[in-house]
Amino acid sequence: MKDKEKKPGNLGEVGGEALMEGIMMRGPKGAAVALRLPDGSIETQIKQSSLPKDRCKLLGWPLIRGPVNLVYSMVFGYKCLMESAEKMTEGLLEDAEEATSKLDKWLEDHMGPKMTAVIGFVGIALGLVLAVGLFMLVPQFFTGLIDRLTGNADITRYKAVIAGGFRVIIFVGYMFVMTLIKDIRRVFQYHGAEHKTIFCYEAGLELTVENVRAQSRLHPRCGTSFLFLMILLSIFLSSAVYAIWPVLAGGIFVRFGVGLLQLPVLMAVGYEFIRFAGRHLRNPIVRAVSFPGLCMQRITTKEPDDSMIEIGIAALNAAVGNKNEEPKALIEGTDTIAGDDDTPGDDEGAAPAEG
Repeated sequence: MKDKEKKPGNLGEVGGEALMEGIMMRGPKGAAVALRLPDGSIETQIKQSSLPKDRCKLLGWPLIRGPVNLVYSMVFGYKCLMESAEKMTEGLLEDAEEATSKLDKWLEDHMGPKMTAVIGFVGIALGLVLAVGLFMLVPQFFTGLIDRLTGNADITRYKAVIAGGFRVIIFVGYMFVMTLIKDIRRVFQYHGAEHKTIFCYEAGLELTVENVRAQSRLHPRCGTSFLFLMILLSIFLSSAVYAIWPVLAGGIFVRFGVGLLQLPVLMAVGYEFIRFAGRHLRNPIVRAVSFPGLCMQRITTKEPDDSMIEIGIAALNAAVGNKNEEPKALIEGTDTIAGDDDTPGDDEGAAPAEG
C-alpha cells in the first residue's frame, strides 16, 4: 500500500543556522543541533531553550518581536556555534594541560564554568563593536570625507545614499573575503545544506539526500537577505530623516547617532518583511525586493556535498519530531525553538531561514 502523499510543511515553521561541521534547526519540537564528528558519525542533540514570547506575550507582538527575536537568535546561535567548534577540537588538546599557563590555571580554578560564559559575552560584545564600526561608522566617515572634498552643500540630500552605497560595498567585500577562508567556506556549504533541507520540507517532499540536493540554496528568509534588506531600508529611512531635519545630516557622530536610533525600527520592519516574503514567494513585489538579498546569498551559501545534506536532514528530523528517521542517502553516487511562526532563526528560525 502506498504511503499517502505528504502535505507541504508550513511555511515559516522551521529555520536554522549553519555551524562548524553542523547545522542547528529550530522547529515545532524545539531546537536541534546535528554535528558531523571527527570519526564521521552524526551526533544530534535537542537544545533546551524558551522563546522570549513564552516568558512575555508582549514580546511576540508584530514589530516588537523583530528586535527581540533577532537578539535572542544571535545569542543562542553564537552559543551553538561555540559548542560545535569545541566538539570539532575535542581530542586535539589532550596534552595541553602541561602547556597551560599560570594565568590560564588561575582563571580555570577561580571561574570554572563561568569562564565560558564570560568569554562568550566578550566575543559577542567585540563582534557588535566590529559590526557597528565597520558597517556604520566607516561608511559615515567616507561620506563626510566626500562632503569635505567636494565642498558641495547640495550633497546633504544624498548622504544617506552615499553611506548606504559604502555599506553595500563593505558588506559584499567582507563576505567575499570570508569565502577565501577554508573553514568559513565549509560553513557556507552547511548554510546551503540548511536552506536546501528547509525548502525540501516546505515543499512537502520526503527528506532524502536526492530530494534535498535538487532544491535551491537561496532562501528568502535567510539572514543574509535580512541584513541586505536592512541596508536598503536604512537608505530610505535616513533620506527621509535628513530631508525633514537637514541639521541631522551634519557631523559624522550626529549621523552615527541617527543610525543607531534607527536600528530598532529597521530590525522591526525588516523582520516582518522577511516573514512575509517567506510566505508570498510568488508576489512580484516581494520577488523584486528580495532579489538583491538572494543574489548576495550566492556568496554566503555554497553547494553542499551529500554528507552535509545528511546533517541538515538529521537536524530537521529532530526539530520536527521525526526522531526515529535516519538521513536516507542514495545507494549510488553519494558522499554522503522555530516551532511556531514567531521563532527566530540565522540565519533564520521562522524568520529568517538561515543563520
